[in-house]
Amino acid sequence: MENEHHDRPVVVGVDASAHALHAVRWAGAEAARRRTGLRLVAASGLVGDHLPGRAGRRCAVEEVLHEARAAVPAGVDAVEVVVPGEPGPALVAQSHRAAVVVIGDRGAGRLEAALAGSVAAPLVRAATCPVVIVRGSVTDGLPVVVGVDATPVSGVAAAFALRAAAARGVPLVAVHAEAEGSPVGARLQVLGRSHPQVPVRVVVTEGDPGERLLAESRGAQLVVVGSRGFGELGGLVHGSVSAVLVHGAACPVAVVGPGVTSGGWSDVAVAGDGTRAPATPGSRADGPPPG
Repeated sequence: MENEHHDRPVVVGVDASAHALHAVRWAGAEAARRRTGLRLVAASGLVGDHLPGRAGRRCAVEEVLHEARAAVPAGVDAVEVVVPGEPGPALVAQSHRAAVVVIGDRGAGRLEAALAGSVAAPLVRAATCPVVIVRGSVTDGLPVVVGVDATPVSGVAAAFALRAAAARGVPLVAVHAEAEGSPVGARLQVLGRSHPQVPVRVVVTEGDPGERLLAESRGAQLVVVGSRGFGELGGLVHGSVSAVLVHGAACPVAVVGPGVTSGGWSDVAVAGDGTRAPATPGSRADGPPPG
């Protein structure tokens, strides 16, 4: 469960937008927390040297990388990478050797198409590490929020979110929909024992969990979701709710896709000791009411 790939770098896609520079700053801070390197990846859009305009485009890419490097926090070892073709496939390839892939929200260049167009879903599905869309504001000290259900990918997302909270020294808020006999609360209790210093608060909602995640994002520094849940959060990332979350959350959003298989519920032996995570006032914790 603790396979964090500490030796793998943080990868960030860059283009000529201010949003990409925001992503670079976030990615640099993440690399510093992980004590690993940072890869600044720019896609040239070219698939071969024979195409016209190569020299001009290469010059533009180098300028983009120069600006990106200037945004890297001091003390972070950054490497510049220029890849041919479009950013989506390039970032998928980079994910195989990365701890996390980071992109900006609403960029002015090809990353905008990668996020909002047909590349977005394939990137999340094919990436073998979490994908973070940097948007909104980042306020140190605020909790990490995770949307959970009983599906395997949600367990991986919960494990990632727990480690993120531990690295930041903040609480974890776990949001899931009410379901009869749901094991999520007990699983979170057991999962949390790997990082006992992290307070875990479970928020059970009877309404739309996506809307609750949006609300929680206003008081969070990171929201984490799984991309292929088929339980209470089923369809969250690939449906309309996910589009609202990715484009409407008040803080960065980490999407854990089906290609990310390290950790999660499969590594959790649920203890049947009846313990419960604290619930938000107005909600109830998992499990039947006492008495």
